Amino acid sequence: MTPIVSLEGRTIVVTGAGQGIGKALVESVIALGGNAVAVDLNAETLNAVAASQPADRVLAVQGSVADPALANRAVAEAVAKFGAVHGLVNNAGIIRPAMIEKMTDQQWQDVIDVHLSGSFYWTRAVGQHMIERVKGGDRSGGAIVNISSDAGRKGSIGQINYAAAKAGMLAMSMTIAREWGRHNIRANSVCFGVVETPMTEVVRGEKFRDGMLAQIPMGRWSTPDEAVKAVCFLLSDGASYITGQHLGVNGGFHISL
Repeated sequence: MTPIVSLEGRTIVVTGAGQGIGKALVESVIALGGNAVAVDLNAETLNAVAASQPADRVLAVQGSVADPALANRAVAEAVAKFGAVHGLVNNAGIIRPAMIEKMTDQQWQDVIDVHLSGSFYWTRAVGQHMIERVKGGDRSGGAIVNISSDAGRKGSIGQINYAAAKAGMLAMSMTIAREWGRHNIRANSVCFGVVETPMTEVVRGEKFRDGMLAQIPMGRWSTPDEAVKAVCFLLSDGASYITGQHLGVNGGFHISL
């Protein structure tokens, strides 16, 4: 029987790959038989992740996801090394918290540039390659997973920039699904609750811990390894008829129809 989740022979681009969810994704992609294009701004953490994996199965690309030229170059390098790109995970993210009335223009723009504009640049670069493959007779298409957040569905006090960007990524997934479905390119979002990563250290700290856990029916945080399983499923043929959807991986933190 064919495994439900396999990435055998697939090449997946993962942004924000130097730590946390991105690092766990690179490890999982390779463990499931795929190749990983690991992208991160931090050269030190990126190189450490790449060095921990077989050299012939990983390509490290250092730079800012908010640079559209980097996205185009990374896709070209991935195709040169692996032959094709089959998937993309828009995972890179930053936070610049402030209450609305105190948020600076730069705090707003920094988050929008990385989460929303960056996701668009990488989607466009990868999508152009996928469409060219399909037009050339390769009907395998591809899969795009946008890492959103429950903040994009509920709002987030002190993070209007982050919540707005994550909500935008939900709309991006639905639009990609509608435009590129005919090319057999699928796009979905994963909305995480609180995952044990450096980005969530504040909300998991003593000041907010009890209040946050009280809102999670399962009563605990997610680990990165646990969180990325859903992403790998959406990248795989196990999700071959799923597109334009938003999957909550949050222990019940946000429950809706």
